[in-house]
Amino acid sequence: MRENHRLQGHLLAMLTVLVWGTTFVSTKVLLRAFTPLEIMVARFGLGFVALFAAGRGLVRPQKWQHELLFALAGLTGVSLYFLMENIALTYISASLVGVIVAAAPLFTALVAAVVLREKLSRWFFLGFVCAIAGVAMTSLAGVSELNLDPRGVLLGVGAAFVWGVYSVIVRKLGAMGYRTVPLTCRIFGYGLLFLLVPALLEGFPAPLSAWTEPLHVANLLFLGLLASATCFVTWNRAVFLLGPVKTSAYIYATPVITIISSALILHETMTPIMWLGTVLALAGLVLSERREKPAGGEDA
Repeated sequence: MRENHRLQGHLLAMLTVLVWGTTFVSTKVLLRAFTPLEIMVARFGLGFVALFAAGRGLVRPQKWQHELLFALAGLTGVSLYFLMENIALTYISASLVGVIVAAAPLFTALVAAVVLREKLSRWFFLGFVCAIAGVAMTSLAGVSELNLDPRGVLLGVGAAFVWGVYSVIVRKLGAMGYRTVPLTCRIFGYGLLFLLVPALLEGFPAPLSAWTEPLHVANLLFLGLLASATCFVTWNRAVFLLGPVKTSAYIYATPVITIISSALILHETMTPIMWLGTVLALAGLVLSERREKPAGGEDA
């Protein structure tokens, strides 16, 4: 049964990053008509409605302290993560942001070691070094000049850190007995509330015609129903089954999927450096998932 749960967790994590790695296409289309904040409010608003219907309402917290954890999960995993990532893009390149955010598994591991007392294996750190090298090669290939604006770098690091905090909180809530769909719905509710604050300050400049354009509707539905509602549920379930550290390692594959989907969908060229980086990133993922062997030689 334990092996079945582990296999299910790996499959769910793979499915999630496969979708998340292709969301750039929809986002790129929508950015022609909407601001990043409008897109975020729309996708998580749609996701909240879908999860509310699927879970038949909001889960009722067992204790008021649990409510604080739900709010913190919504703040970190939904609001702060996406806001910091998008604001970072205004200071440094998307390629560099992608490399920095790919460090999220390291922050997840460090937070899990402190909060959950999880032991970190040497394979995890070897995998991290290998994967980050691969991600840098795939993301920065062809980039002639890097603008290392410290504000953008700090925001990227902040996004990676808050994702680590989010993953650990989700693990704690799962251990308290909350079911995945209602749990994710409540997290979305808080995330949406926190997003509405800057959204109301910025306003919604997109005209009504943009919201009814079929192409825009299709992409918003993809981001809201699949990339947000479905994938946050599958990710959270994977965290329950594998733990935050092993699940977060799949983030290494996201830039790789983005590069490959760019080649397939947008017919962008993949250079030999990109292919080598892809191999390194995937090798880093495999190393990070490797378990230490006890003295007897059996897998732990």
